[in-house]
Amino acid sequence: MKRLISILLASVVMVAMEASAQEIVAHRGLHTDKSAAENSLAALRAAQAAGAYIVECDVNMSSDGELVVVHGPWLGKKDDPDRLNIQRTDIATLRSKRLPNGEVIPTLEEFLAVVAESPATRLFIEVKDHATPQIETEVARKVVALVKQYKLQDVVTYMAFRQHLCNEFVRLAPSGAMVFYLGGNLTPEYVKGLGYSGINYAVETLKRLPRWISEAQKLDLKVGVWTINCAEEAAWAVKSGVDYITTDKPAAIERALQ
Repeated sequence: MKRLISILLASVVMVAMEASAQEIVAHRGLHTDKSAAENSLAALRAAQAAGAYIVECDVNMSSDGELVVVHGPWLGKKDDPDRLNIQRTDIATLRSKRLPNGEVIPTLEEFLAVVAESPATRLFIEVKDHATPQIETEVARKVVALVKQYKLQDVVTYMAFRQHLCNEFVRLAPSGAMVFYLGGNLTPEYVKGLGYSGINYAVETLKRLPRWISEAQKLDLKVGVWTINCAEEAAWAVKSGVDYITTDKPAAIERALQ
């Protein structure tokens, strides 16, 4: 009888995991191999080759108006005398530097061109905070225009910590575009009222406020969590029913969820 109960419980757990169907987001691409640095074209191609991941990337605008895929706000280590502030540096200077794998910093246009080669791999674009609302509006407009140029409207989800950026994506992107808020300080009800598509909050925030997960989903909002790199937190995310798990270790987390 005990064995039968154990089998039934295991079946229930397996069914629950299958029903929740969490999707794995490769944080800054698939960069576990030294040949693929974070936010590099190699990391994007590695994720595409793996075939199962959404790719997340970070976008900043250079001082002369070029959108680049790099985390920022600084390029280089803190004690590096040649350290650069990405948003205060022109594109030529930024492109003169090399990523750890030897690549130059990709422009967003280069990144989207590679995405377009294999659009089955979806893309989460996180636009970083910029100095003023006016600059952020310019960045949002340029991002949306490039996504349209490469016909990736159904592939891209827009994300930001700034409400102004999210508001601009809602305003500028086609109706139905996915826009996620990252800040962790707004209730699902408030996010819904702003017209966003979902929340993507730090694991610490959602562990502290787990009711926000069910509240969001009752409002037809998607729920993502970041950044999960261990099996225990992945199991918590599955049990909690989030939609997206962002991780630096996609393959390991995928194995943990099997």
